[in-house]
Amino acid sequence: MRKKHFMLFFAILAVSLLAFGDNLFAQAWKPTRPITVIVPWPAGGASDTTGRMIAGQMESILGQRIVIVNTPGGAGAIGTKEVWDRPHDGYTLAANATAGYVSYAVLGRMEQTHRDWLYYLCMYTPNVIAVKPDSPFKSVEDLIAAMKARPNAVTIATAGVGSSGYYFIEQFKAAAGITYRHVPYAGGAPAVVAVAGGEAEMVPQLSIEIAEMLRGGKLRALAVSTKEPLAIDGYGVIPSLTKTLPKFEDYGAYFGLQAPRDLPQNVAASLEDAFQKAAETKAIKDYAKMKGGLAVAISGDKALAVADQLARKEAWIMFDAGQAVKNPADLKIPKP
Repeated sequence: MRKKHFMLFFAILAVSLLAFGDNLFAQAWKPTRPITVIVPWPAGGASDTTGRMIAGQMESILGQRIVIVNTPGGAGAIGTKEVWDRPHDGYTLAANATAGYVSYAVLGRMEQTHRDWLYYLCMYTPNVIAVKPDSPFKSVEDLIAAMKARPNAVTIATAGVGSSGYYFIEQFKAAAGITYRHVPYAGGAPAVVAVAGGEAEMVPQLSIEIAEMLRGGKLRALAVSTKEPLAIDGYGVIPSLTKTLPKFEDYGAYFGLQAPRDLPQNVAASLEDAFQKAAETKAIKDYAKMKGGLAVAISGDKALAVADQLARKEAWIMFDAGQAVKNPADLKIPKP
């Protein structure tokens, strides 16, 4: 009997030490060389600027330099695939929106779905409908009237099929009963510059990408995709799109860093700890205020839930638009 008690005691002790050891080890990873963050879009867009901001705050916490590399192409798929193809050891991360991880699978550009990634989301940014200051479109009503008068003719610049701007304009199309001519660019920043330069008539990209152009008088905002108006320092208040389209649902994008979901436990834990501390810094909150975004600190299961909720909407937008290569149902993405 005594022997059995000893055996039980040591078994419990071993399990306890193992659990404690795993937890201790999970917090122990410290990078010993620079970390690379691949931005799969050109410089200047929301993925790029947000990625640089959060990475810059995480450097001192992790005690290691973080190098940003822009690798645009394939509407973000090329750079994202490079992150996936490299060792899953925490030394290569992505900086993107959750929207991309939905589109790459549905468009057949990657086998992995949004469920195969870890998300460290630090920024929410709505879409802003913007035009040149001298545009004849003085309001959303003017824009809709022109789109109905000129079917498939009003040119809309976005970061391409599967981007946040594309998802927004497709929802706008359905709500307003209009058609448009899509002019895709390599990223959000080039799309914004294109409209400021007169290459296209309207851009529905993100507040982070448009704020400086608004402040500089290069663009004029007609509406924001949220139910509440958006105030941008140095520019003014942008009215809600629901003022014209009352049934339009809130839409925007979440940005931050991402990593393959199968990272070692200790690496994922250290990255999450560094991210959470960085996301609470004044620098991130000031950046959000300046750019018309909202600073958040979402990771783990909560971040996956955010990505999953958006996937249910975005995947079926592409399917209904005839852009999908794979049926979202086959990817186990249910309809909203």
